Amino acid sequence: MNRREFSVLLPLLAAGSALAPGADGETPAAPAAPAPQLPKLVSGRYPPIAPAHPHPSPRMSQHFLMGMLPDNIRLEAHFTRLAPGAPPEPIGTHKHTEIWFIHEGTARLMTAGVTRDVAAGEMGVCIAGDRHTIYNASQTEPASYFVVTVGPPE
Repeated sequence: MNRREFSVLLPLLAAGSALAPGADGETPAAPAAPAPQLPKLVSGRYPPIAPAHPHPSPRMSQHFLMGMLPDNIRLEAHFTRLAPGAPPEPIGTHKHTEIWFIHEGTARLMTAGVTRDVAAGEMGVCIAGDRHTIYNASQTEPASYFVVTVGPPE
């Protein structure tokens, strides 16, 4: 799948995550508090926002963008590099859908209670509301991935 084909899927993913029922089968209620004001995104180039980390860390992320698309859809993108044996991120859930493109190594992705190894060149998806975590499957080689998240403001 190339970038152009993927970009066609973004509105569908966003619509699906906004309309997806919660774990109990009910449509989630609207948030009680107003969403934070994020910048409106426009077509163009988005270089990295800031250096990954000033000091080496087992999990280093480089952020590219976080903002709002038309129709109140939040979009965020970052690149993460995991050192061998880096601890997993905490298991969590979000209102947005997350898409991981594995760049190098093998990441171990748990979504909705199912754990899968996702190798370089492959993609993993976690639909909004599913419990998930991701970590390096190797104790000896690094793993890295590019993440795109799309969904309602949080």
